[in-house]
Amino acid sequence: MVSVIAGNVPEYITPDWPAPNNVHAVFTTRMGGNSLPPWDSFNLGLHVGDAVKHVQQNRSLLVQSLSLPAAPLYLNQVHKTDVVCADECAGVTDVIPDADASWTGRRDKVVAIMTADCLPVLFASRCGGVVAGAHAGWRGLVDGVLEETIAALPVDTGELIAWFGPAIGPQHFEVGAEVRERFMNKSPAYGKHFVPSGASGKYLANLFKLAEDCLMAAGVGSLHGGGVCTYEDARRFYSYRRDGGQTGRMAALIWKS
Repeated sequence: MVSVIAGNVPEYITPDWPAPNNVHAVFTTRMGGNSLPPWDSFNLGLHVGDAVKHVQQNRSLLVQSLSLPAAPLYLNQVHKTDVVCADECAGVTDVIPDADASWTGRRDKVVAIMTADCLPVLFASRCGGVVAGAHAGWRGLVDGVLEETIAALPVDTGELIAWFGPAIGPQHFEVGAEVRERFMNKSPAYGKHFVPSGASGKYLANLFKLAEDCLMAAGVGSLHGGGVCTYEDARRFYSYRRDGGQTGRMAALIWKS
């Protein structure tokens, strides 16, 4: 995983994965941009209380600095499993879809997934014909957002590769026993990704490993990235938990040329 300075100020992370040459992907950091504390400074989320003007400036800077073919299609992410085809969305001025994953087969669309601790997962077909992104918090994971995403793609599952972006790490993601129970009801094998935190009835969950197991069980074997914790790196990343719920949003972007 390599950090790259693009343009004047934004700092991006470029996935280290065997994607085809026509597939492009980045993960934004909080570095650069125009937002003021506590959203400083490259916040891309319009729904977090930041000044609309600053977010719009940041989104414009994103498009310009990366020379994107179009403005990204942002979603109204609701921790569910709905998947939309960006090809069917006429433009970014339309009603923002309520969904937690999207995909495209076109060159004039940019898929975007916003996060601030949840796990962003990017997908590409080995031939470069299809790209997708999914928002995988624990609710989406246990309910099947990754499985629904790959099921929506018009390619064989074995032809997909996936990349895990930064998310809250297993040393900091404390959940209740009910979360572990829901995953155990899905498959007892998920239990190994929960360890007691020391607090009564609490566990530390590993989002990266849970997502790996979901995708491997679904037939996606080429998995990359993961292990970068948003909570631990306050300089580069927003973290909903670390920042007490008032923070900005980063984005995982993927598109074709």
